[in-house]
Amino acid sequence: MRQIALLMGSMLMIISCAPTHKVTRLDVSTQVDLSGRWNDTDSRLVANEMINDVLSRAWLTDFVTEHGKKPVVIVGTIRNLSTEHINVETFVTDMERELINSGEIKFVASRQQRGEVREERHEQQQYSTEETAKRLAAETGADFMLKGSIKTIEDTIDGKKVIFYQTDLELINIESNEKAWIGSKKIKKYIERSKYKW
Repeated sequence: MRQIALLMGSMLMIISCAPTHKVTRLDVSTQVDLSGRWNDTDSRLVANEMINDVLSRAWLTDFVTEHGKKPVVIVGTIRNLSTEHINVETFVTDMERELINSGEIKFVASRQQRGEVREERHEQQQYSTEETAKRLAAETGADFMLKGSIKTIEDTIDGKKVIFYQTDLELINIESNEKAWIGSKKIKKYIERSKYKW
């Protein structure tokens, strides 16, 4: 009987010491920085600053004055040259959404997206009615391409780490190859952890 009681007591101790799992829903605008790595807050802050900068520069009013229309932009390659895995697509989507919603710029589909759309348009020529099939060779050509990169520099010693992020974007005139705008945003983070090996 005593052995059963000891066994039951041991089992209760094991169960009470088992790790628990708790999930708390947060507002998406809440800033949470657990690891110190690039996160959704960094993406949002960088995108917002870049948007404010690109919309306030002379290239935009110069283009509208000269051509009498909104500029059309396409996103080229945004390279992750950092030491971390960064989902660049989320960052690009944040920028595209806010730029389009500003009402000052138009975007055309990226190279990857265009392939799927073109395939659909070709299939419409064969399978859709003449009235509803979309025309071939009627795409809107982009005036500018947005390209850039995200880079990091790290400095580490004795459980302390400083991570420096630099995001650089360039807006290039597709016809002339002139750079119409260059934007840069820097973020620096200090992380301190006890008994942690980087």
